[in-house]
Amino acid sequence: MGKEARQNWDNPVQFVLACVSYAVGLGNVWRFPYLCQMHGGGGFLIPYLIMLVLEGIPLFYMELAIGQKMSLGSIGAWTAINPYLGGIGVASVVTSMYLCLYYNIINAWSFWYLFHSFQSVLPWAECPLNSNRTGPIEECETGTSTEYFFYRETLNISSSIEENGGIHMGQALCLLLAWVITYLFIARGVKSTGKVVYFTAIFPYVVLFIYLIRGFTLHGAFNGVAYMFTPKLEQLANPTTWINAATQIFFSLGLGFGTLIAFASYNQYNNNFERQAIIVSFINCGTSIFASVVTFSIYGFKATVNYENCLERTRLLLLNTFNLAEDSVSMDNVFEWIEKLNTTYPQQFAEIAHKLEGCDLESELDTAVEGTGLAFIVYSEAIMNMPVSQLWSVLYFLMLLLLGMGSMLGNIMAIITPLRDFKLLSHISDELLNGLVCVFCLLLGLGFTTTSGNYWFTMFNDYGANFSLLFVVLAEVITVSYIYGIKRFEKDIEDMLGHRPNWYWKIMWAGVSPLLLITLFIVYIVNYIQGGTPTYQAWNKELVSWGSFPLLTDYPVFGQLFIALLLVSSVSCVPLTALYVYCRERKRRPAHTGSPE
Repeated sequence: MGKEARQNWDNPVQFVLACVSYAVGLGNVWRFPYLCQMHGGGGFLIPYLIMLVLEGIPLFYMELAIGQKMSLGSIGAWTAINPYLGGIGVASVVTSMYLCLYYNIINAWSFWYLFHSFQSVLPWAECPLNSNRTGPIEECETGTSTEYFFYRETLNISSSIEENGGIHMGQALCLLLAWVITYLFIARGVKSTGKVVYFTAIFPYVVLFIYLIRGFTLHGAFNGVAYMFTPKLEQLANPTTWINAATQIFFSLGLGFGTLIAFASYNQYNNNFERQAIIVSFINCGTSIFASVVTFSIYGFKATVNYENCLERTRLLLLNTFNLAEDSVSMDNVFEWIEKLNTTYPQQFAEIAHKLEGCDLESELDTAVEGTGLAFIVYSEAIMNMPVSQLWSVLYFLMLLLLGMGSMLGNIMAIITPLRDFKLLSHISDELLNGLVCVFCLLLGLGFTTTSGNYWFTMFNDYGANFSLLFVVLAEVITVSYIYGIKRFEKDIEDMLGHRPNWYWKIMWAGVSPLLLITLFIVYIVNYIQGGTPTYQAWNKELVSWGSFPLLTDYPVFGQLFIALLLVSSVSCVPLTALYVYCRERKRRPAHTGSPE
């Protein structure tokens, strides 16, 4: 199946950088810091590192071994192992397609923010004026300027998933640009991708390092870093902490999408993938921790600024109400004055009690945000308070863009490589096949640029991959360990590396990793059932004015049916493919037995 003409990476470094560029993505920047914040700061590193050893590295190694041995994409590789199990590869391709459809819209948002960063005043730094030019727009004033810019200017979001307007032309053009660049990166297969990964893998670290230095010079940054590294070890007794650590390792390394199998299929047969699996896994883990230090320094700055602004508002309220001397109340002694004035003038103090805010630095740091809320709202708010904010905005969104584009290279290769292995498509040039796939994904992805597109984005993000990936990787490890056989797999590895895998790898593949995956799979199903009707957060302009955002809303019936379709569509590829192969074999048998030699 096209083995002779198969392309190869120019050198092992390209392969490692491709894996790093793919695995190190947006989740390292906007998901891992959130989990640290939720599960005890530095204490979360304990279950995270344990799960890396028990689950992450062994499964990463396994996928690289399969790809390099078979020199095929996911569909061809699993079909070669067992024709009835080719559906595992099909499920991977379907899941990767779902991811490609919505992942590039994040890159479109990054382009949008990047282009808007080249202004004398960042557009999310202040609220626009209302139509009478008498004050800020009410929707913006009630929320924040950064929320308004994201939800109204960037998304022009509707009040629910059921209300759909037209396409946001600015977003559509940014999405088109994202797909054009994706195509240029992959146009000639690994020959072009191998050159691009030098930039997409390395440059984000340069920006992160610059941000680390800048972050540590910000006022209050060490409040955030101290918060991160102060472990709350009681969280280790919480089962959710361990489940989230295992899930984060699983998705952060990009297991189950078929990308690692695709990348490894372009290796030389005797390439040392064992060493590379360990290197990439620890680089990914180290990047998560590194990005968290940067993020928490920004958190500390933002939280300190918010805390001190709160203290300043309280100070001015006390000065104006009690006619105190300007220099008598400072931010250092404001709490002492509150206690003193409450005791001395209880009646007068009671009249302003409802205006006093609960200023607390710890509660500011406890506010956990993930995903787009962290990347496009919290970071934007912090950036606009920095000197020379335009420079830091450009650097930040360029970094987000490169992280996203690096992951997109892997996502799209997980689709293209298996398609290329089909004889029917083997005669189509790389440029044409890759272009057709990109155009197909672009046209479907335009739905995410409509006014209700963000709600569909959330649906795909929550339900498009998680369940199916757990199922796919569980099927992979059971197939390798108990259908293909550990001993046979050992011989394949020995043939490639010159030595057999040691006891650690075999114990993980045959026992520990399957048990962990089964546990995660069961927990996911139980949580989904117990969660009741799926919900999403709606941005309703009228309710924002009443301070009721976000509004938790049940998905309508069509939304619930679509979620069920997302959950079932990829998983069903495994039994449906097995059924197809079985029927095909049954049809062939009589023809073979009945025809004379």
